[in-house]
Amino acid sequence: MNSADPAPAGDAGSAANAGPDSAGLGGAGLGGAGSGSADAGLGGAGSGSADAGDLGRERGGIDPAGPGAAGLDRAANVLGALSLVIADQAADAIAEAAGRSESGAAALSALLHFLDRPSIDLLRQVLGLTSSGTVRLIDRLEESGYVRREAGADGRSTSVVLTPDGELAAQRVAAARAEVLRRAMAGLSDGERSDLDGLVGKMLVGMMRGPGATRWICRLCDIGVCRGAPGGCPVGNTALKRYSH
Repeated sequence: MNSADPAPAGDAGSAANAGPDSAGLGGAGLGGAGSGSADAGLGGAGSGSADAGDLGRERGGIDPAGPGAAGLDRAANVLGALSLVIADQAADAIAEAAGRSESGAAALSALLHFLDRPSIDLLRQVLGLTSSGTVRLIDRLEESGYVRREAGADGRSTSVVLTPDGELAAQRVAAARAEVLRRAMAGLSDGERSDLDGLVGKMLVGMMRGPGATRWICRLCDIGVCRGAPGGCPVGNTALKRYSH
């Protein structure tokens, strides 16, 4: 799915990129592995808070069976947990695959999938970094042999280009992300996957921001997947309708 498939710079789709990315409990309990809450109970083994009723009482008497203090229902609360676990696990996986930071892995992925010789400023927008942070990131990727700087099309700017080693690293990043998403979807039937496709696409469109947004939601996407599927990218399609005037 971080993030959707707005098109590269210059296309109306790029204006729609938003930044809600997402991952991990790390274990069956809310605390996650190594947190001291390793079992399926809310409080974890030996915590003295073995059920939701106890947890509610410890938290000021909020009824654990009713709406939360923030007015969330169960579907929203579970969605938040799911988005967190996917984002955390994906971030760990892609950073390990690239041997760089999460931002470095995202830069490699974007350069592989949809950024064609971008300027440093465009890469900054995609990643949501500061200008100086982007320059430092490119320096590190260049030191690793993953990218090189070349003159931009206008002769004044600088473009960033993947090297062959960078392309291999980017492919490892894509494979690591895909494995996390495959695990997340593994328990769903074909019908459930189809239903989820429609629902998630609708939600992504609802989270879109307008032109000029940074930290693009598509920065880790394998955009060929959506473009090759019936209906294409929900965010890209909506962006074209909204902003291609």
